[in-house]
Amino acid sequence: MNDIRNIPATRGDRIFNASVKWLAKMGVSLMGTRLLAVRGRKTGEWRTTAVNVLTYEGEQYLVAPRGHTQWVRNMRVAGGGELRLGWRKRSFTAVELADADKPGVFRLYLKKWAWEVGRFFGPDVSAESSDEKLLEIAPDFPVFRLTVG
Repeated sequence: MNDIRNIPATRGDRIFNASVKWLAKMGVSLMGTRLLAVRGRKTGEWRTTAVNVLTYEGEQYLVAPRGHTQWVRNMRVAGGGELRLGWRKRSFTAVELADADKPGVFRLYLKKWAWEVGRFFGPDVSAESSDEKLLEIAPDFPVFRLTVG
């Protein structure tokens, strides 16, 4: 199992993430970036973070490259949220995928964004990894299918 908790955010990570979040607030998307807004499971207040929205086989997905984070826990309770880009907001509902359904999503996600998030998946995981390897890491990386509307 990949222990992603041992990869601390670097100063560069914090600057990059803040920049991407600010750009999304201003209406600029970098390769599909959106601002994810989800109600906090304890406070009910909106919580936001920048995410990469993946379109795979005609459906939209969110992959959690840092694992079972706060936004993932909030999403599980809220069952959806908003995708924001500038002033535009799209509400969605979310369903978490079973581990068996994740390899194809992981493969495309890593093809598009390995330069940004690949290190969280581990040095021996890439878009070319076998289905067996992707299934092995699947429990560590939640994936949600979105229904926008």
